[in-house]
Amino acid sequence: MTNSFGKLFAVTVFGESHGRCVGAVIDGCPAGLPFNEADIQPELDRRRAGASAASTSRVEEDKVEILSGVFNGFTTGAPLMMIIWNKDVAPADYEKNRFLPRPGHADYSAFIKYGGFNDYRGGGMFSGRLTASFVMAGTVAKKLLSRLGIEVLAHTVAIGGIAAEPLAFEKIKENAEQDSLRCADADASKKMMRLIEQVKKEGDSVGGIIEGIARNVPAGLGEPPFDTLDGELAKALLAIPAVKGVEFGNGFSTARRKGSENNDPFTVKDGKIFMLSNNAGGILGGISSGMSVVVRAVVKPTASIAIDQTTVDLQKMTGATLGVRGRHDVCIVPRAVPVVEAMMAVTICDFAQRAGLVPGVIK
Repeated sequence: MTNSFGKLFAVTVFGESHGRCVGAVIDGCPAGLPFNEADIQPELDRRRAGASAASTSRVEEDKVEILSGVFNGFTTGAPLMMIIWNKDVAPADYEKNRFLPRPGHADYSAFIKYGGFNDYRGGGMFSGRLTASFVMAGTVAKKLLSRLGIEVLAHTVAIGGIAAEPLAFEKIKENAEQDSLRCADADASKKMMRLIEQVKKEGDSVGGIIEGIARNVPAGLGEPPFDTLDGELAKALLAIPAVKGVEFGNGFSTARRKGSENNDPFTVKDGKIFMLSNNAGGILGGISSGMSVVVRAVVKPTASIAIDQTTVDLQKMTGATLGVRGRHDVCIVPRAVPVVEAMMAVTICDFAQRAGLVPGVIK
């Protein structure tokens, strides 16, 4: 198993959904960065369950503690360890159906891989609960990237079959965070919420698409042929439990275009090279091009639904029926937005360190 990601800015996550805690350890954060719990908490609060119809009724406080790597308000250069204690746990909810794998979850594959010794409560290490650890690490990465002028932003662009209208970055930045679904298009958001409310009544769930944008990423980040910037970003985003697909720039729609329509022509302005479009999503040959990095992540419908589904009893080796009656999000998309931001920031920060853009000591 691999619980770590990154080469120089390396993140290790730990914990389980209904275990004692979840947390993250960062190795490679330079000394001298002003940092404390107040920097992390707002980002964790963005990921927490809210009052909208889309959210689970499991509401954790998610109060973070920094256990090491910070002294007198500055990072020390030692491993940075952050932790959240799980409080609103309900492990008994999973005892009765322990040997009934939930369709759409990792219950069966984890049972086989770990011989039944895995923590099955709420999915254990495969739960979206672990994404709180991703957000902790992403907060540090964002703060380091801000010193380089790099800004990372994500927003909801689709839920179900409802898509938001494309908007300029500043408009997305202004609108998305004020919306309960983190959608910058207010009209689309209203339609999305009506769909979510209907699906909730049916005992079902719905998925969507999140777009992440990183502005001011310098050209030259990426280590081809195997540690490409887009390849590592895809790997980071696919580590988010609900993500089932990733595309960059025009993504899969490029299959329907001609080269003349899809290429990004170069130009020079004020002595700097730019592109007249950004169909490639800011990455060429696995290396950042200097344009904004644009990536979209497909988020599947929440697997836990109240509707009865066919499964098997792993002990009796017989067929069974299962309807999940626990506390689950109808749509995980809004809560996954800050997680997408975090994993983009962690990845870009690691490549920025590999390129020597982040000093060993911040002064």
